This record gives sequence, C-alpha cells and structure tokens, in this order.
Amino acid sequence: MISKYVFGEPFETEAIVVDIEETKGTLPYFKQEAGAFVLDLAEEDIVYGLGEQVRGINKRGWQYVSWCYDNPHHHEDTRSLYGAHNFVIVSGSTTFGVFFDYPGKLTWDIGYTKRSLMTVTPEKMDLKVYIITGENEKDIVKQFRGVIGKSYLPPLWAFGYGQSRWGYKNEADIREVAQNYEENKIPLDSIYMDIDYMEDYKDFTVNQERFPDFKGLAQELQGKGVHLVPIIDAGVKIADGYDVYEEGVKEGYFCKNADGKDFVGAVWPGKVHFPDFLNPEARAWFGKKYEQLTSQGIDGFWNDMNEPAIFYTEDRLAETLEKVSTLTSGNMGINEYFAFTGMVAGLNGNEGDYDKFYHNVDGRMVNHRDVHNLYGMNMTRSANEALSRIVPDKRTLFFSRASYIGAHRYGGIWQGDNKSWWSHILMSMSQLPGLNMAGFLYTGPDMGGFGCDTTEDLMIRWLQYSLFTPLFRNHSCDGTRMQELYRFSTKAIMGEMIKIRYALIPYLYSEFLKARENDEMMFRPLAFDYDDDDTRQVDDQLLLGGEVMIAPIYKQNAKGRYVYLPEEMMCVRMRGWNDFECATFEKGHHYINADLHEMFFFIRKGCAIPLVKPVMSTKDIDYSTTQLLGYEASYVLYKDDGISLNNDGKLEMYVLE
Repeated sequence: MISKYVFGEPFETEAIVVDIEETKGTLPYFKQEAGAFVLDLAEEDIVYGLGEQVRGINKRGWQYVSWCYDNPHHHEDTRSLYGAHNFVIVSGSTTFGVFFDYPGKLTWDIGYTKRSLMTVTPEKMDLKVYIITGENEKDIVKQFRGVIGKSYLPPLWAFGYGQSRWGYKNEADIREVAQNYEENKIPLDSIYMDIDYMEDYKDFTVNQERFPDFKGLAQELQGKGVHLVPIIDAGVKIADGYDVYEEGVKEGYFCKNADGKDFVGAVWPGKVHFPDFLNPEARAWFGKKYEQLTSQGIDGFWNDMNEPAIFYTEDRLAETLEKVSTLTSGNMGINEYFAFTGMVAGLNGNEGDYDKFYHNVDGRMVNHRDVHNLYGMNMTRSANEALSRIVPDKRTLFFSRASYIGAHRYGGIWQGDNKSWWSHILMSMSQLPGLNMAGFLYTGPDMGGFGCDTTEDLMIRWLQYSLFTPLFRNHSCDGTRMQELYRFSTKAIMGEMIKIRYALIPYLYSEFLKARENDEMMFRPLAFDYDDDDTRQVDDQLLLGGEVMIAPIYKQNAKGRYVYLPEEMMCVRMRGWNDFECATFEKGHHYINADLHEMFFFIRKGCAIPLVKPVMSTKDIDYSTTQLLGYEASYVLYKDDGISLNNDGKLEMYVLE
C-alpha cells in the first residue's frame, strides 16, 4: 500500500506518474522535529537505497546529501554525487519504504549523529512523502516502481562493449580504435566521443578540421557494427554566430538571473548560458537540436555536466581574484596559504552560485536552488522526447550523469567519474541495488576507472565484474594511461572476458526486459531473496535476475575470495566462453580460487541460463546457437527486435529446455 502525505507547497517534480490521493493525518513511523523527519532505528535495521551514493549496500552510519554535484572524488567521506535518489527501504523490526519527493537539498543522517536515529532534513518544508508497505522488500520495490513509470529501454547494441576516452581528437584516432579491436578479434559495438569532437566545445557542432567527414565516419563504422556515441554538455557557449546561443537568447530559453538577464556561468567553453530545461518550450527546442547529429548517422548520446556543473561565475571569480591578490601580496603563512587554496578550489560547484539563477515554470520564476536536482533529469527528458519524434521507428541510446527519480523513464545513467581504484569496483556494485530500486536499470561504471592510471590486473578484474552490468563501457580521462584492451600484454585474457559477455548478452538482455516489464530489480542484495542472518551481512555479492549470483574479485593480487552461499549453488568458472567447468557447492561459506585469467559466478539451485556463441557485434547474435548452462532446468527467454522504440506487442517469450 502507498500513502501520500503533503507538507507545505511542494514543487511538482513529475517523479510519480500515478495519481495517488493524499492521506490526511500524521506521517507514520517518523516524528517531526525542528524542520526534520526523525525515525528510530533498531540495532538490526538495515537501510537500503539512495541510488548513487558512496559506501555499502546498507546505508547506516553516514550522512548523505541529495544534491546533484559534479564530484570526481568518490571517497568514503563524500556526501553528494551526481544523482538525487530519495527512496529508501528500512528493513528489520518494521519494514517499509519511503520516498521524499523533494527537488532541493535533502540531508540524510542515517545513524551518523546518533546510531539509533535516521534524520531526514529538507531545506524547506515543501515536499511530498510517500510511505510504502508490503509483504517484503521486493514487494515494496515493485509497488514503488509501479508508480514512477517504466524504465527506459535502450537498443540491444547498447549492451555490447563500448570503448571510450577523453582524448580521441580526430577521425584517425577513432579509426585506430576500431581497427585495433577488429584486428585483435575483440568484439566492439560502440566508440564514445568526448568533448574533443566539438568545435570550441559548442554543443551539436563538429570540428571540421579534425572530423572533415563526420557523417561518412559514422556510416563507415556502422557498416562494421560499431556506433559512434558523442557527448552533449549542458552549458551553451556564448558566441556570436552560434545558432544554439543566438536562438536561445532570442526566444528566452536560457535560465535568468535576478535582473531577468540570461544567467552566465562557465564550464568547458568558458562563459555559457544554461538552457531552462524546466520550461517545456525550451526543452523541446534544445531536444530538436540533437537532429543535427542524428541526421549524420548518430543514434546514441551521453549527456554530461548537467548537475549543472559550474566552474565559476563572473562575480565570484572577480571576488576571488581580488582576495587572492591580497593574500599573495606578502609573505603567505599557513593561514593565508590554506585560505588561498580553499578559495580557488571553492570556485567549482560553489553552492552559492545556484542561488543566482531562475527557471520559468508556467510563467512563474523559480529559484534554481529549490529545484536543483531536476535539471539533469529534464535535460535527458529533452533529448528523449525530441528523438522519439525525430526518429520514431527506433530507439536511441541515452544516458546521463545527473539524475532524479523519474529520469529513469528517459535514459540510463553511468556512475560518474570514478577512479582506477580497486575499491571502486566494490563501490559500483554497492550502488546497483539502490539504482534499480529507483528505476535505473541501464547503468554501469566507467570500467577500468576514469581517473588515475589503471593496471592490467585491475582492468581484468573490472572486466570480470562489469561484463554483468547493462552498460559495459571502458572510459578513461585524458592524461591517464591509455586503457584500450589491445594495448595490454594480457589482451588475450581481456578479449576472452569480452567474448564471455557477448555469450551472456541474451541472458542479460532477457533479465533486463523482465525487470522492466515486471517493475522489478535486475540486481538485488542477497537478503531480498534469502532470509537468514548471514545474507543480511553480505555487502559484496549480488543476485542478478532470477538465476545468477555474482561475487567479483575486487582486491589487488587476490587469486580468489570468500563467498557465502545461502543455498546450494553451481559455481561456473570460465576462462573463455567455451572453456569452463561447473561444480556444485553446498550452502555455507567457501573460498573460491580464481587465477587472473579466470572469472566465476554462481547459478542458483534448479536454474539454468542461456549461452550463445559470441560474435564481433550484437547485430550478429545468433540465437540458434543457444545452449543452456546450469542445472537440468528450463529458462524463459524474453527478447524483442532490439531496436523498435515501442516494444509493446513485440516482446517474445520462449521456454528453453
């Protein structure tokens, strides 16, 4: 059952798509104290959710802040990342779900100040709170997913391997990547283009000197089954003669400052205006601009910098430079030095800058701070709604960096600018259940790590984890070690891991479709399916679909790991898609050996999964090569044509035996 409670005058976020009648009376479970909602936590209570956040699956013990933030430092002490996903399930003495539908800054103190209390504090008491009760955690998620709308469905090719890097600067770089994957017989379905392809970092432009035949390049690669996926940023460069800038100014489609003038921030191009994505007219206008690239053969995009990221504003920069000048005019002591470095670092993403601009919402000017977390969601909505009209016969790949609950209907998200750290494999895995709870099924990390220098063993172990995530992209930062797989001496091992992924795509896509159609989670904590004390403590294993449990290795030099099996399971140890062995293990704790060239996963008792012969591109997947792997059991396969925008009536189900 879902109950809605209304406080003050909430802003309509459109996260909920089902009309739910307001419940009068006192909010259950919580006490209201000094502008906050306070919940008593029993010692055994677990708090699941919050989507994209740091730390483990159980969120107890830390303070989290829902505030979409351009933060490349995903440390344990981080409080905000790129998304705001205000849904949790409290599981234990009493089990229920709660969604705080609030688009401004929301602070979650989950046993941080006092272990026995969860305190949720909005900046303003203008919000809706939804309480969901049900038979168990999975039932609560199913109810919540049923009222926030169906998850976005990407094209099948988006489940293939993608190679990305900030630093592919011209057509030759792109062709080199495609050629090397082909020559090394490593499957590839997409190559991502970061900001280098643009002309002066202007959205929807292509640098003609670096990419003289952009359309021809896209067509050439698609002939090989490889899709080009360019980045689009939120900030529009202020430049005379640039159509997006000039049209936005003329039509009033940019966010305004307090004086009614177009707000000026700065990101990659320098000074920019920000499209007012909360204005439906501006949203439609910006979305139509994607046609400038789809007309050249592009059928996938990733939206970035849409928290929105702000490097600086003119007034804050001037004020900072003045203070810096004073600080550096004499002999800088320790106090002056730290004031100097703090002031410069404080330019980027300064919260005060978000108070300075406004959105036009039905003719009413709304301060950005009050609706900050909706910006990235509505940028992706802009693209999705426009492309569904521009190319109505096929799906376009969309995923975003910033998001709010509701954005899952318009695209996926990637888990942001992580690092080439072992701990970030575990962090990514810990985020998957919370993201699925909030409707985000198409997601995954920057495999191998975006920042810092990766290593061969880290890259292999990351591949062995990521080959299970729907988004399967290797992405790295300019200036770091190049991490295309063919560059490593262990490329043969890495290539085998990619082929295992392609052998598993029919299963992964089938389980994705099931989770989408049935409003369920693709990735779940063990405790959602098994009721014992041990499963409630497991933070580094996940159930995938109805048949699989994953337990990746995420420690340097490890040649195996401990796992807990909540029932008898079959361990599948794979060195290649057709080089594997299976062994059955009883319920309990086990140490599983796995050398660097081996990966393993588990098939649940009485289950089997489909495996096909891998191909170089998803377009060539041949379901006639399917074999079942696991116990003597049948499997219900979901599939569709992988491209039609609306798969209603096109979804096919087969019983494989």
